[in-house]
Formats: sequence, structure tokens, C-alpha cells
Amino acid sequence: MGVLFDYFAAPNDADAAATIDRLGGPAAAGAAITESGRRGLFRRRSKVAETVPEGPAYPTVGDTGIDPVVQAGTLEELLTGRPYEDIEQDPRWGRSLAVRDGGEGMVHTLTDGLVDALAQAEADRLAEVAVPWSQTEEFWGAGDPEELTALLQDLAQLAREARARNESVYCWVSV
Repeated sequence: MGVLFDYFAAPNDADAAATIDRLGGPAAAGAAITESGRRGLFRRRSKVAETVPEGPAYPTVGDTGIDPVVQAGTLEELLTGRPYEDIEQDPRWGRSLAVRDGGEGMVHTLTDGLVDALAQAEADRLAEVAVPWSQTEEFWGAGDPEELTALLQDLAQLAREARARNESVYCWVSV
């Protein structure tokens, strides 16, 4: 079993939270998981996929493997120089907007500091930060700086586009 971490831009927290039940995550539109009225084995309600108007597909960097709390906090520290302890106090750091099935589905906020730093970062700065980030314990000291640089470039582009539309960036998590 793996965990999907999809980063996406949305106009506001309510719209971001509404992606929690989307099949395929925030990049998909038109399908949601709902509970049926039927009870199945062990008296649990069965879940069914329905095509319902779920709003627009959002710009997304999918299946990143980067958690929105610890790894994103460490990234922000490296990009901005802001101490991790201060990042932890930010009200948008790792804030859950929506949670389903005991945490098997979640939508988290990212801090404005991280989104702004990504939006403003040049390619050489992203490559520079990828090296120490790849060596952190969350990557078991063995992350690939080149792969992380490519991912950071994608996230930076998402952040730039979000800020140009006066939007925020979020993380959709699915276990």
C-alpha cells in the first residue's frame, strides 16, 4: 500500500476541501465517492462511485511522494531560512481541511511562506536546495537531487500559476 501526495492550486480552502471525495484526486472532475444506502458485510456501508458535478479539475503536480507536513516544512526551511520551529507555529502548516476514513483521505494546506518561496525561486536556487533536502532523514539520506530538482521545478511552476490567479496550493493525500 502506498500513499499519494498530489499538490494542486485552488481558489480557496473550501474549494480545496471539496476535492476530498474525488476519484482520481484534484486533477479529475465529475466523479466522487459516496456511501450507498446498502449495508454490506460486517454491516458497513458500501461505497460507490457516482458521476456528479464536482467542480473543475485543478492544476496538479501528482504523485510526488512528498508529505505536506514534515518534508514540506523542511523544504520551506531550506528555501527561506525560516527556522522549522517557526514554521510549525504557522496556522497553515499541515492544517487538515478535510479528512475521510480515519485519515486515508486528506486535504492539507501549505504555508504561504512555502508557496511564495517556490513561486519566487529560480531554477538554480531550486537545484541548490535539492541537494541538502535530498540528504534529510525523511529521504533516508538517499534522495536523488536531480529528481527532486525536477519535482521542485514543477511545484514552483504550480506556485507561480497559483499566485498569478490569487490562489493557494494544497496537498491531496490518499492512502
